[in-house]
Amino acid sequence: MGNCNSCPSKNKCNKQETCTIENNPNNKIKNIIGVMSGKGGVGKSTVTSLIAKQLNKQGYKVGILDADITGPSIPRLMGVQDQRAFSSNGVDIYPIITKENIKTMSVNFLVNDESQPVVWKGPIISNTIKQFYKDVMWEELDYLLIDMPPGTGDVAMTVMQELPIDGVIMVSVPQDMITMIVAKAVNMAKMLNVNILGVVENMSYIQCPDCDKKIKLFDGEDTDVFLSEMNLDLLGELPMTREIVEITHKGVDNVSEELDNILSNIVERINK
Repeated sequence: MGNCNSCPSKNKCNKQETCTIENNPNNKIKNIIGVMSGKGGVGKSTVTSLIAKQLNKQGYKVGILDADITGPSIPRLMGVQDQRAFSSNGVDIYPIITKENIKTMSVNFLVNDESQPVVWKGPIISNTIKQFYKDVMWEELDYLLIDMPPGTGDVAMTVMQELPIDGVIMVSVPQDMITMIVAKAVNMAKMLNVNILGVVENMSYIQCPDCDKKIKLFDGEDTDVFLSEMNLDLLGELPMTREIVEITHKGVDNVSEELDNILSNIVERINK
């Protein structure tokens, strides 16, 4: 059994008798939130980075654990892709800290070339995720965001079953919202008794540059029905804009007032 005194889920965990995760006594993490998607290419890592920066802007101490081992993009999104993590004693790993003081950990900080593939089997990847949780010196954090790989594979199960997460945020795009792709991820979380904080819909609409009218490319009524049937809250809708495209390619920097307001509302709903 892990050390419950250092666990962020102390006194609210229903698996204290079977918990096997080892908690680093140097780490005091108040909230752990997974960010997941049914498939790749929906902007999950971008949304993770944007939420992390918004939380940081509001005064919270934030960390990001990049659990997408075979497709890590957090280092580039956070502007720290040229840095490398180190250990002073061969056990504790020190995270990379961004210019905003956001702590990050990714497998790309452990390789010499970010384009070098990680050719590992499932058990090794799962053990790496657990090591990133317990051996990294996160110290005091208000929020640790876990950027999970797409789908419902080994890593998703490891995060949901063996890490004391407080909930997950689903990231989707409109055409996937009413299909089994999102439903599979949602049902997996429910099956493992993990709280679903809500859905962030990326690429939700485009905005007319002349009249500011929001133009949705897909039927919003179908989305509303799906959310109701799955008992999900819509945390926010991110537009399809050049700004977010540039964030994906160049990393997260200062955002527009409009995007800042959307992210602020998402964070407010997460904190409820």
